[in-house]
Amino acid sequence: MTAESTTSATECSTPGARSLLLIGGGGAMTLSVDVAVEALQQARSRGLRTHVTNQADTLKATRAVGESADAVSAVDFEDPAGTAGWALRLSKDERVDVVFGVREMAQQAVAETALALGLPGNPPEAVRRVRTKDECRAALAAAGFRQPAAAVCDGEDEARSFLARTTGPWVVKPRDGSDSEGVRKVTGPDGLRPALAELPDPHVPFLVEEFVEGDEFSVEGVFIGGRPRVLAVTAKEKLPPPYFVEIGHVVPAPLTEDAREEIGEGVRAALTALGLRFGLFHVELWLTRDGVVLGEVHARIGGGWIHRMLPHLWPGLELYGMVYDDALGRVVDLPGRPIRAAASRYFAPPPGRLVGVDGWEAVRRHPAVLHTELLVSPGDVIHPYRSGEDRVGVVVVGAATPQEARALARELVGSVRFVTEPVEVGGPAGLAGTTGPSEPVGRVAVTRESRPLTSSFRISHMTIETVDIVRLRFLDAAGEVQGEGEIAADLGYGQDGSAVAAQAAELARELAADGLADGPDQVARLTGRLERAAAGGVGAPARMLVEMAALDRAARLAGLPVWRLLGLPGAGRIDLLHTVPIGEEVPADGRPLKIKLGRADDADVLRSLAGAPGPLILDVNRGWDRATWELLRPLVTALAPVVLEDPARDPELIAEIRAALPGTTVVLDEGVASVEDAEHAVGTAGGVNVKLMRFGGLLPALTALTRAAELGGARMLGCFLEPPRAIAYAAQLAGLCDWTDLDGHFWVSDDPVVQTYRLDSSAPGIPRISYGHGTPATVGEGRRS
Repeated sequence: MTAESTTSATECSTPGARSLLLIGGGGAMTLSVDVAVEALQQARSRGLRTHVTNQADTLKATRAVGESADAVSAVDFEDPAGTAGWALRLSKDERVDVVFGVREMAQQAVAETALALGLPGNPPEAVRRVRTKDECRAALAAAGFRQPAAAVCDGEDEARSFLARTTGPWVVKPRDGSDSEGVRKVTGPDGLRPALAELPDPHVPFLVEEFVEGDEFSVEGVFIGGRPRVLAVTAKEKLPPPYFVEIGHVVPAPLTEDAREEIGEGVRAALTALGLRFGLFHVELWLTRDGVVLGEVHARIGGGWIHRMLPHLWPGLELYGMVYDDALGRVVDLPGRPIRAAASRYFAPPPGRLVGVDGWEAVRRHPAVLHTELLVSPGDVIHPYRSGEDRVGVVVVGAATPQEARALARELVGSVRFVTEPVEVGGPAGLAGTTGPSEPVGRVAVTRESRPLTSSFRISHMTIETVDIVRLRFLDAAGEVQGEGEIAADLGYGQDGSAVAAQAAELARELAADGLADGPDQVARLTGRLERAAAGGVGAPARMLVEMAALDRAARLAGLPVWRLLGLPGAGRIDLLHTVPIGEEVPADGRPLKIKLGRADDADVLRSLAGAPGPLILDVNRGWDRATWELLRPLVTALAPVVLEDPARDPELIAEIRAALPGTTVVLDEGVASVEDAEHAVGTAGGVNVKLMRFGGLLPALTALTRAAELGGARMLGCFLEPPRAIAYAAQLAGLCDWTDLDGHFWVSDDPVVQTYRLDSSAPGIPRISYGHGTPATVGEGRRS
């Protein structure tokens, strides 16, 4: 270890002045520099002399940190014992009163240095425990806290053995790391090897643990007098798996008081059990059906610009200052309830070489922006997001409420348009090996736009106001469209439009680079490629988008509509269910009605349906529990719905409901995303609702519907809120189904609200919706109100 000390011109002149030793300084990322500079400024405002240590190369890359300190020394924090020894020698000539660090990787050195100097700090063994993720899991489990099954694995064979004896999906991650580097979701054994290839160091043991289903949060707080004090709970948003890159934060999280207290109580108890007692803390967790499940524990402030958001909640709050005051024995005034809210959101543009950015200056000037930055400029290459280091910019805003803050952050990020082009890989079009019997793909173009709905759409657990329209095109060398896909992504369902666009662009370019499937086995080859993409963690919406464009291209080249290319029966006239969201007036014109339920006022809604002239389909979304079913049973049996969707989650309760409604078809929808799920739905309820966006496209949905028919199950074809092109794509399967629930485009487009339509297959490729006399719908014919 080398240690070369230099003193800046701002050194305090008072001999024996109290001082802060900031170990590890700041990292090279702008967020880390900002945190370190703030920590130094808050020390200086308290009259503390400041001395920063860091690795020599990082000191050169973070000059703003050094310029904010009184003294700077090159000391390697990755050698904790060496750092402590250096600090002991320093203390003979220079007073040290507080030892602190803001970086994850420096916390071990901070703890050992504080211990060596006899100053307040965390026990080194406690820091080592929480930074070694499997040891932290084991300690929490031993203390009685809920934890997922986990194992340290030394190689692929040990990992496969763990998968075989546990319940998936799983997460593969390094034992020690940050920024989600090397963290990847695995849905089955085929996805393990690609996940292991993503680890930062494949030659050291790694961690495999069961994936936890639930909303994710973090808790931010400070230790005062050795006791953990919770400041706020932060709601987290992540990009869809397989990676776990955080894309947004909202603080305070919009939670009930009971949930907030449950989270706070659990975190305080866990920190005490783990032996932490000094500085700031950031604890990650999930709120599941069974309660709080603790995740990673950090003895530092959270990332994601949380350090900028918390002072907006309490003007004048100084996070690091509270730590210094506590260490110096001063009185610390803790804040009360937040009076405002804040949110951060990162940009997630499609990968490729950046050509231009539109809308950035308007975002920078917005009065509610607390901080914003854009780290790329034209000519830079934007890589697919695999860890936090891949992010290219952020917007941090303040607002009166958490909901307003989240909506504004999303709106501002969505208003910035990134134009990218493929990165050249051995050819002028950027795609190698695109030769075959047909004209090769010249490039892949992906766009995303935020689109407000024609009216709000409310279901049991959320209200939807906008969706992201994501469009993917295969273009030839002249820029003409060869094939096109278009979907709508809604964050409420975990479908982040930016992430879907990025995943789809990467997958489409890989397929094009290898040569898109052509020839008599093209559908089988495309199916195989998409199945491998699924095993590798590519999300269902991205796979559907790529599949749409690829099959549209194949059908155009063959001069056929897609359904005929696949040998499907003609859809004929498509009779729709009329979906009635929660809170909307129920039509009384005799059309088949699909009524959304799952709220506290279900009894009132059911009573209002008495005497409804048309067939009734009741959709409970997340299902009733036993007590609710017993309360509503007389009303439901009196209505005798023709279809009951997702009435419960408990298989035994579903069996009782089916027995009570012998003339009602029961189908399951929530969570049905594979052939195995469809088989389970038919076996449990007797029927299944298949949605292409959940399955990853028409081809896997076709397989599921075929299997359901073989088992004698009822089949419903459903959708999310989707554009007309995606609805028409799905409607090609209508001839295989008993019920067709394909009216989601009425909220996304200006198409007329009708009870029936047909598909216009006069042109090759994906058909278009026709609303009468064979004429496809045009914009402006009508609007749902």
